[in-house]
Amino acid sequence: MIRKAVWGGAALACVVGSSALYAQSESTIVTVVKVTGETWFKRMEEGVKEFDSNTPSIAASQTGPAKADAAQQQRLIEDLVAKKVTAIAVVPMDPSSLEGVFKRAMDRGIKVITHEADTQKNTLADIEAFDNKAFGARLNERMAKCMGESGKWTSFVGSLGSLTHVQWADGGAENAKKYSNMTLVDAKNESFNDANNAYQKAKEILRKHPDIKGFQGGSAIDVIGIGRAVEEAGLQDKTCVVGLGLPQDSGKYLESGAVDGIGFWDPKDAGIVMNKVAQLVVEGKPITDGMNLGVKGYEKVSVKKGAGAGVIITGEAWVDVDKSNYKQYPF
Repeated sequence: MIRKAVWGGAALACVVGSSALYAQSESTIVTVVKVTGETWFKRMEEGVKEFDSNTPSIAASQTGPAKADAAQQQRLIEDLVAKKVTAIAVVPMDPSSLEGVFKRAMDRGIKVITHEADTQKNTLADIEAFDNKAFGARLNERMAKCMGESGKWTSFVGSLGSLTHVQWADGGAENAKKYSNMTLVDAKNESFNDANNAYQKAKEILRKHPDIKGFQGGSAIDVIGIGRAVEEAGLQDKTCVVGLGLPQDSGKYLESGAVDGIGFWDPKDAGIVMNKVAQLVVEGKPITDGMNLGVKGYEKVSVKKGAGAGVIITGEAWVDVDKSNYKQYPF
């Protein structure tokens, strides 16, 4: 059955399931995250569970690999395809590596929704909390001001395959070009979403560049590892650390000054939005530019054509936090 999703004033054809079919049986939506156990994705699971409890016609759940590994994530998705779930909502570790399994899923009628993957071709809708390069520039500007717009700085990513992390790093690098006295060194250090890896990388960089002044983190745990290294070296007053992070995870280092600021979007809200969009696609309902998805930061989303047959849905859900206000957020 063909339904229409509207983007940019034009009609975009999307293949979606018959709502009559799903009225007869419960739909299953499985959210697949990059790694289980990480605070970011524990918070996302709260959103998935809330959606599940508020939507009796749909069984919603979350899963993910035990470690942040693209191959392990792919195997999980292949298993869900074999089980013929109704829809999968995925936060890809490496979007390009999943194109094949996503295509097989859609060929079997499974609806594919993604988050943090705006170049994904085989998806019906990708959800972005905000414009990613603008977010990277926003983090970098905070770091630059802290640095006095002068000195060496570096960037971290979960992996070079993590599209949004690379976009944030690139957005930061572009922003830093405004400042002739800022120098980017050893860009895009990979932490593989592991705080200990980020810690070791930060220690290496501090040894190699003892005069470094700025760190821009990408993965949600990078600032934790970087902050630990900075704190151990007693460099809280000589470095500026700003990046993606969650308030409670980062609070210790915000208090000590080892981390100067974090930015984020609420993973719980993203979990709800991914499942709401999956429900819209499953039920054949339109996704329109400017629509309200009923979640803070997604009240008036931008909808445009994606890299493939689907759409990219972008909100304005970023939050800036530092020592003065992080306690306002209970996650």
